[in-house]
Amino acid sequence: MSHEEHHGELLKNLAKEYKDIFESSGQAIYVYLDDNHFVCNKKFASLIGHASSKEVEEMKGDFLGSFVTEESQNNLSSAYQKAIEKFEGSAVKISWKKKGGGSVSTTVILVPISYEGHLLALHFISE
Repeated sequence: MSHEEHHGELLKNLAKEYKDIFESSGQAIYVYLDDNHFVCNKKFASLIGHASSKEVEEMKGDFLGSFVTEESQNNLSSAYQKAIEKFEGSAVKISWKKKGGGSVSTTVILVPISYEGHLLALHFISE
């Protein structure tokens, strides 16, 4: 199994494990491994103007550039580094790009999690 396939399978399994949380939470949620490997709930997709979580998850490449306004990119990146390098959670103000234009301001709670030996970041988002 290639590296890409392994990460894809890892997130598929994680999404199954977190299914109840993703579907039942009143917050938008996503779990980030890297720019090409993340899973989100329908509320996150809707928050940024997409029809489904699958539509968002199929977008590959620059996560920050695709979804986060320029003025918020350093905040989210710093919180992610803090989670991955220091195993610390953060609450940060982030503005997200909306698919049809414009942006939405939120508070993101970001925490490190470990799943099948991989370190990821779990994000809960409130408007």
